[in-house]
Amino acid sequence: MFSAAAQARLAQLGLQPGRPNLDEYSATLIELARADRNIVALTSDSRGSGKLWPFAHALPEQLIEVGVAEQNLVGIAAGLAACGKKPFATSPSCFLTARALEQIKNDVCYSDVPAVLVGISAGVSYGALGSTHHSLHDIAALRAIHNITIIVPADNFETREAVRAAARAQHPVFLRFGKAPMYNLHSPATRFEVGRAIMLRDGSDVAFIATGETVVHALLAAAELAERGLTARVLSMHTIKPLDTQAVLDAARRCRAIITVEEHSVHGGLGEACAAALIQAGVHVPMRIVGIPDEETVTGSQADVFRHYGISMEGLAETAETLISAI
Repeated sequence: MFSAAAQARLAQLGLQPGRPNLDEYSATLIELARADRNIVALTSDSRGSGKLWPFAHALPEQLIEVGVAEQNLVGIAAGLAACGKKPFATSPSCFLTARALEQIKNDVCYSDVPAVLVGISAGVSYGALGSTHHSLHDIAALRAIHNITIIVPADNFETREAVRAAARAQHPVFLRFGKAPMYNLHSPATRFEVGRAIMLRDGSDVAFIATGETVVHALLAAAELAERGLTARVLSMHTIKPLDTQAVLDAARRCRAIITVEEHSVHGGLGEACAAALIQAGVHVPMRIVGIPDEETVTGSQADVFRHYGISMEGLAETAETLISAI
């Protein structure tokens, strides 16, 4: 996943490897479900990829398997939520948000039931399986539907807090997880609040506003830029909707440029949400949206795809230097 230079930076920053966010999701969900029998997990033949086998063994009566039938998954979750249960419907994000989009829109969001939709193996997590299994549309599709919160955690801490917040939520929530082991970016004392970005590093030359598995690469790029005499602010924008507009505006007013970073299409995701916030506030700042461009996505591992599209320490540092030099 990381180049030798990036691995050296990880060591320099003292960042320790954690486990994949899906493992953290499963462990947190078991903890919550043991205390509340109304919490149930649903899967579409994805208890393995969703790391829910431990849940199935620990709480078999609180797990529902619907098979490869995403529309049924969401419809059943909506019905359970309407009856007082707290369902966590887990499925590969590429299928969950495409095959079951109408059910998400009508049965969950428009009906305003407190179901939690969990999109797993998101972005390009499936790597060499190719474009059919890449989930580069999910955030864009769900942002266009009212009454749903969208959270994309960047590490195990954010995952734990996001799952707990989703369990408390009275309205629909979408959680988005990848597959890679995550680096621990936060101290235990960090405050997590839905709709509020977390600043990992401050700076005034460029602001990286990143989400999910791209955040660590932005943090590494900031450390690389520091060696070149440039300071970078790094924000973990874990909540895409509602967006922390104030954090975006503060970054624009305090930094010379903004770079958004996401494991998603450049259309309809974090970058365009930030750009819209800036335009509507009348704030003008040089900006780049780093993500997957509008083309046939290259096939390869997640690391290969990230490097190809500049979602890496080296790629983001180069983008920042180019952007700042043009100001």
